[in-house]
Amino acid sequence: MAADVHRLTPADPHHQERRHQKRRSSGLLGRTPFPLTVLTLSVLTVAAAVCAVGIGAVAIAPDQVLTAVMRGMHGTGTTGDSFIVWQLRLPRVLEALLVGAGLSGAGVLVQVLVGNQIADPFTLGLSSGASLGAVTVITTLGVGAAAGLTLPLGAFTGAAAAGATVFLCATSLSGLSASRLVMVGIAVGHLLSGVTSFLILRTGDSEATQQVMYWLLGSLSGANWELVRIATPPVLAMLLALPLLVRRLDLLALGDGTAAALGIHPGRTRIGVFAVAAVLTGTVVAISGTIGFVGLVVPNLARMLVGGLHRRILPVALLLGALLMLLADTAARTLLSGTELPVGILTAAIGVPAFILVVRHAGGAR
Repeated sequence: MAADVHRLTPADPHHQERRHQKRRSSGLLGRTPFPLTVLTLSVLTVAAAVCAVGIGAVAIAPDQVLTAVMRGMHGTGTTGDSFIVWQLRLPRVLEALLVGAGLSGAGVLVQVLVGNQIADPFTLGLSSGASLGAVTVITTLGVGAAAGLTLPLGAFTGAAAAGATVFLCATSLSGLSASRLVMVGIAVGHLLSGVTSFLILRTGDSEATQQVMYWLLGSLSGANWELVRIATPPVLAMLLALPLLVRRLDLLALGDGTAAALGIHPGRTRIGVFAVAAVLTGTVVAISGTIGFVGLVVPNLARMLVGGLHRRILPVALLLGALLMLLADTAARTLLSGTELPVGILTAAIGVPAFILVVRHAGGAR
């Protein structure tokens, strides 16, 4: 009798640990209705987007922003504030949302692919491929090439080539394994980074070198409607495909043995997940440069908030990523008067403390 009482007392460390794990399994917002969480994040993102369009050297009130957007949609936003909103700021805000959501979604996929929560989209070597493509364009064709579509096209081509190389080298008859994917991705990434460094060193054009370094740190300063129209279809298509992968992602996260026992082929499933992650990463890196920490921190933050089920993680990660990128880009273009910071510096400044918080939180949950 005494033993039974002792086993059930709250002081029992094993009993407390089980209660603790159960409470944490659904995340910090586990008691909040999930639709309310998504709705709140959606409203915050839309409100932040409207405010971001109005922030700049010329301040524009939210109601005037909405009016200018409506005029632009009807083809009449060509003068004054309407021109600033429609032609200059709105494309940049939309691009920030695309890049943030794309990197966050890719981050969730990559972390499941390799079975490691400290992985990010750049683990696959795609970023290094995009960097090599962009640097090749700038150092070969000159700084003028960065003003058009040649630079994004070169970056996407480099990312696609890197992704194809990693895929071919990491795939065997049994499919795509997590360990080979990590090793090949890191190896290919280092190789391409070395080639990129060589191209930077051999160019004698200081202006080209400055442009390369700015691109490598990430920037949305070149945003325009043409880039938004080109990047939106592939990014949206991949994001819309994510709900179809939710169950498979949950099973992969349990381990290959459990996933196979529950009816999926882990190696073949990784091929499809890898393809979606590669297209997302290649597209957004091509238009924004190499922006770090978003794909690493946001998926972990989403897990901390809403638990480990991917039907909850993915919507929250996409919204958090879009919101984080929007805030970082707005700060990058407004913090210093007359000077724009590379947005990668801001995401690193935000991402490092956030990542440390996530790591400490995860350590405390064990």
